[in-house]
Amino acid sequence: MLTYHLDHRSKTPLYEQLYRAVRADIMSGVLQAGDRLPSKRQFAQHLRVSQLTVETAYGQLLAEGYLESAPRRGYYVQKLTAPVRKPAPKSAAAPPEAAPADNCAFDFRTNIVDTGCFPFSTWARLSRAVLSGYSDRLLRAAAPGGAPELREQIARYLHDFRGLDVSPDRILVGAGSEYLIHLVIELLGRDRAYALENPGYRKLYQIFEVGGVPVRPLPLDGGGLRIDALEASDASAVYLTPSHHFPLGLVMPAGRRTELLAWANAAPGRYIIEDDYDSEFRYSSRPIPALGELDHTGRVIYVNTFAKSLAPSLRIGYLVLPAHLMARYREKCSLYSSTVPSFEQYTLADFMRTGGFERHISRSRKVYQSRRDALLGALKTMPIPHVVSGAEAGLHILLQVRNGMNEQTLIARAREKGVRVYGLSGYYMPPVRPPRATLVLGYAGLTEPAIREAVSLLCQAWQP
Repeated sequence: MLTYHLDHRSKTPLYEQLYRAVRADIMSGVLQAGDRLPSKRQFAQHLRVSQLTVETAYGQLLAEGYLESAPRRGYYVQKLTAPVRKPAPKSAAAPPEAAPADNCAFDFRTNIVDTGCFPFSTWARLSRAVLSGYSDRLLRAAAPGGAPELREQIARYLHDFRGLDVSPDRILVGAGSEYLIHLVIELLGRDRAYALENPGYRKLYQIFEVGGVPVRPLPLDGGGLRIDALEASDASAVYLTPSHHFPLGLVMPAGRRTELLAWANAAPGRYIIEDDYDSEFRYSSRPIPALGELDHTGRVIYVNTFAKSLAPSLRIGYLVLPAHLMARYREKCSLYSSTVPSFEQYTLADFMRTGGFERHISRSRKVYQSRRDALLGALKTMPIPHVVSGAEAGLHILLQVRNGMNEQTLIARAREKGVRVYGLSGYYMPPVRPPRATLVLGYAGLTEPAIREAVSLLCQAWQP
């Protein structure tokens, strides 16, 4: 029986420790192609861990192609066609989308947008105008907080579409959410614990841990983050997605939002970090107002980027800071140079000023709604019992398949048919248990014909 020493006191989850250990043995040749791994029950008993720990570790190894699952026979080591260099250890498991590329023709990734929606001709025209009209300013160092022109346009957009009445002086432009989160940690300090949603975007855990701060995963219910769990924790800052939770798609109701603000106001130094990552894409109603609209005491830090609305490669995001935190930024961090080139800032500012951004969002919303409708329509014809949720907004849905297969088997069978799907369990941290046999399907990167063909293949893959 394979034996690994798992540290129950480590901050690294047990399932990730087991996943790393098995993967290391596969890459080093200790475990060779065709070797059968112990059953989940036997392995769990031998290692004195829960069966869920083994199941989650096996699931990640299946998703990455190190193992294959044979019905009623177990798990077997896959053949590696070339030596694989062992990667440097990480502090947290990679998100499901980080699985290696394979020969799958269809990929329901969530971390992608349709590049065909990008307004290349308009962007090129504005870029030429910026080169000629802003030539002198392009060669100067940009203001640390961002170009005034862009901050003014962001403030106008937030007022018109998110219900936030903020001064441009409170907006801070930076290169993506990772950089902005590190700035938040610098401003709030490392001597506090930060609460994160569980389930949630797994990369956030890595970012906060790299930032050197303790993280507290907190459970959710039907209204979003549980306030009783937050109050019972030692966290004094909480990072959450109230307008559209990722990946469950929940919307935090007004009552829960006021409870959250009451928690923040109950003690000095408490803050709410609101990530409004895909607020533009809501299909059945108007966009949900931002939580910051209810904040009158300077407790909410608003975070957003243009990754979903334009393109991830632009690396442009922004913070809206309470006035006292912006003053602290100018005191502590104003020596930092702007992390977004002036050229992109001025181009985006002109794109927003001339109405191009609003038109682009309107067109993109129609494209994505049509793809969502195509996915929902195709799933309606699927003869396999299933439940769909989270389709009201965003760029993904949840699909719970009720054909008796577990999540890992669903993923493996889909991949055999050339379709890559992702398990919801990859977004959970122990001890919270994910719902059974549930998948996260992102549809932004697939055309409507591709969606229908992919669902047809899934029907074949998941027949009992």
